[in-house]
Amino acid sequence: MFETVIGLEVHVQLNTKTKLFCACPTSFAHHQNSNTCPTCLALPGALPVVNKEAAIKAMRLGYAINGIVNHSSNFDRKSYFYPDSPSAYQITQLHKAIVQKGEVFIDLKDGTTKRIGMTQAHLEADAGKNIHDGDVSKVDLNRAGTPLLEIVSDPDMRSADEAVAYLKKLHSTVRYLDISNANMQEGSFRCDVNVSIRPKGQKEFGTRVEIKNINSFKFVADAIAYEVQRQTEAYEDGVYESEVYQETRLWNVEKGETKSMRGKEEAADYRYFPDPDLRPLVVTDEMIEEAKNMPELPDAKVKRYIEELGLKKYDALVLCATKELAYYFENMLKSGASAKNSVSWLNNELLGRLNKSEFNITNSPVSASKLGELVSKIDNGEINGKGAKDILDVLMSEDSDIDTLIDKMGLKQVNDDGAILAIIDEILANNPDKVEQYKGGKDKLFGFFVGQTMKASKGSANPQKVNELLKEKLG
Repeated sequence: MFETVIGLEVHVQLNTKTKLFCACPTSFAHHQNSNTCPTCLALPGALPVVNKEAAIKAMRLGYAINGIVNHSSNFDRKSYFYPDSPSAYQITQLHKAIVQKGEVFIDLKDGTTKRIGMTQAHLEADAGKNIHDGDVSKVDLNRAGTPLLEIVSDPDMRSADEAVAYLKKLHSTVRYLDISNANMQEGSFRCDVNVSIRPKGQKEFGTRVEIKNINSFKFVADAIAYEVQRQTEAYEDGVYESEVYQETRLWNVEKGETKSMRGKEEAADYRYFPDPDLRPLVVTDEMIEEAKNMPELPDAKVKRYIEELGLKKYDALVLCATKELAYYFENMLKSGASAKNSVSWLNNELLGRLNKSEFNITNSPVSASKLGELVSKIDNGEINGKGAKDILDVLMSEDSDIDTLIDKMGLKQVNDDGAILAIIDEILANNPDKVEQYKGGKDKLFGFFVGQTMKASKGSANPQKVNELLKEKLG
């Protein structure tokens, strides 16, 4: 039996207005190579200046993960030649990063929580983009110099499920902090996966293989599963030493397999040395205060939803997985809706309709205040659940006044005891044999009386009132 050991290096593109070491905009939508200057083109004599906003965003993550935020950190040069790097080196932080240590807690499928340690989070400049067009390759340097925050975990994960749970938690956290849009399809949130196996009980790690630049949760899980199987088979076949060695591999989506890219370089191969053009990054008290000013984070929200709103842990975790869903839910509560009914109508009714209509919570045709108003009318018995579903169907296609829809569709629920009792009396009078059978112990007939009453009221009677008054009448 083997144990899997996984560590992740996540690259988060910070949503600053300008690049890490110059004043060029970070927008990639403009014409190729238009957002460039002597600094990001690495022209002789151009000197870098650190982006204060990027430093603050990095510090904010550090405080959010209970890390050590260094008041003084250093930049280093990582030397490598590639066409999308005009300087032939990358400015990064190897020896003393802006954030060191830290932790993230993940919720596992069995209901337990696990701590994943963080090695460090460091600032570095992104490279440009190579565009391959047939026999011609082009380079767009609009992205060169964009600020990245590389978040390096400890090798604490033991399965693909744990790795995906960690990634999702980190993705949610950076979005709550608003330090990145974390769009995986656009490459704003991508990761390198380090995988090894070892016989269970062995303390020493096995040979680590790195899988580069994976940009979806599913691909991360698939790549880990494939690599674990490849390494396990090599071990069992007695070819582990020759087949599994320290290298960089790529995930081939079409073939569903990892492929060797290059032998893994050691730190010496990159010839790291302190960047001579950049002095240490020293943070001020003002920067610390700004970095610590952050919103309520997912773990705190989950705890509050459970303790103060009485939600189940599962429901709280679902709501807090994305800030958009959590904020929608909270705006429903501001409209007077109860927490319990809001969860049900948001997660089951609205999200189901949004998925079918290819909408999401951010572009929902039904606003949080509108759905909250609808749920509050269910709470106070003004309409029943079936009527509310009919109204929600209408709201998906038109923004109408709920009270107007209730009147127009004849959905106002009857709560008057006298009106409901009149219907009940008529039902009981028309079914004396069933009344006798019920009183003789045939309890299942109670559902028959409820159904007949609701049918006679054309669904307008309050079901709770019907149940209460029938129990009184039938003794």
